[in-house]
Amino acid sequence: MHERVLILDFGSQYTQLIARRVRELDVYCEIHPWRLGEDAIRAFDARAVILSGGPASTVLADAPTAPTAIFELGVPVLGICYGEQTMCARLGGRTEASESREFGRAEITLGTPSPLFDGVLSPGETAIVWMSHGDRVAALPAGFHTLATSSGAPFAAVADEDRRFYGLQFHPEVHHTPIGRGLLENFLFKIAGLRGDWSMRTFRDEAIARVRAQIRGGRVICGLSGGVDSSVTAKLLHEAVGEQLTCIFVDTGMLRAHEAQEVENLFRRHYNIPLVHVDAGARFLDELAGVDDPEHKRKTIGRLFIDVFEEEATKLGAVDFLAQGTVYPDVIESARAHDAAVTIKSHHNVGGLPERMRLDLVEPLRELFKDEVRALGRELGLPATFVDRHPFPGPGLAVRILGEVTRARVQLLQEADRIFLEEIRAEGLYDRIWQAFAVLLPVNAVGVMGDQRTYESACVLRAVTSVDGMTAEVFAFETSFLARVATRIVNEVKGINRVTYDVTSKPPGTIEWE
Repeated sequence: MHERVLILDFGSQYTQLIARRVRELDVYCEIHPWRLGEDAIRAFDARAVILSGGPASTVLADAPTAPTAIFELGVPVLGICYGEQTMCARLGGRTEASESREFGRAEITLGTPSPLFDGVLSPGETAIVWMSHGDRVAALPAGFHTLATSSGAPFAAVADEDRRFYGLQFHPEVHHTPIGRGLLENFLFKIAGLRGDWSMRTFRDEAIARVRAQIRGGRVICGLSGGVDSSVTAKLLHEAVGEQLTCIFVDTGMLRAHEAQEVENLFRRHYNIPLVHVDAGARFLDELAGVDDPEHKRKTIGRLFIDVFEEEATKLGAVDFLAQGTVYPDVIESARAHDAAVTIKSHHNVGGLPERMRLDLVEPLRELFKDEVRALGRELGLPATFVDRHPFPGPGLAVRILGEVTRARVQLLQEADRIFLEEIRAEGLYDRIWQAFAVLLPVNAVGVMGDQRTYESACVLRAVTSVDGMTAEVFAFETSFLARVATRIVNEVKGINRVTYDVTSKPPGTIEWE
């Protein structure tokens, strides 16, 4: 029903960013593996194709290669970084390992006018872009000419205007390329002639219609965690099928302070959605006794979550469908792993239901990125306290407690975390921060409080900003703010006498605190 752009993924860490930038321009797009077959490529009915970057080298014999079929569709093609290289190599050009690699900021100079740079850069002007390549194009295919150059890339931007094929050695999708949005706009609207007919209001109406058509008169259960994905899924399903939906909320006892009550108040009492609230905190804590390895915690919580969910689902009698908040990054990662879009989203992000339940899946959010899920939540009327809340790991506070998880340690962390977020909101900073939380360390610190010597727990506070969730920068609080938060935690949370702030950032590919 919509104009569609096909993005072929060659493994770049920025591929999802390409899709997000295209979606931000109100154009629908999908990411598929570069091995996508010719029949599938033609069936997609793309109005334009984008080839992503990637870590491979086009000079190797077994390098991923752009499918010939995309150049026979008669639609514009934009190759980005590796995408430019594989496009040129496929069409008769030549690539080589460059002696002067470019990683990071670089300056390009536009030499020839082009619709791709129209209104963005004039011939002779320069611009800062983000490069990330070792190989480069050494010779252009027939019909191509150079648009822009850099010190390390003689073909920083190239084009075959007649066939509407374009290549960029740099990444227009990242924020480090200020002219990137303008280039994508030109490619989509001036070159491909798209209108931009993708909106969240349209998606909402279409998603409700699809859910009704799938479920018809059946019954559906939804695993509700209180997170953004499951909350939006539940609200959308209720608008679509009403009383045919039952939500199961497995309370692990390791949620943020007062979160379980907030979930129950909103969904059962405000929206009147049928809700089964299972208080299984004691059961989870018993299973976690003596467990300090974080991966062991995850698996334990995942296994038990499945058991509890299945028990409650069985009590409901005949059920036909299981709804879950699969989002588009889940689908993309599955496709990368298996070269096919398969479901990997787990209930509460910690496990999957056994096949013996034999329920058909309902995944109304599987086409959306996280920011789009939030936008859909606003369209559905969910309050900002749910739509805009910071990401929270499926296993809950268990993975933010380093060492053994006990009821006492959960309560300590809940209170420290509550105070931290309370002060952030009071300062008007919550919406400027992508994620903020406290972590309880497996060590005690010696301190003096009043006239008494104490030997109590230490905790770490973390807050980061992020545009895409792939990278994160530490949020620069004022020292006075951190001092106030630390003083409150030490004074109000009996059992914590030391508070520190984590000032590390998260570059691509690294793992941070859960």
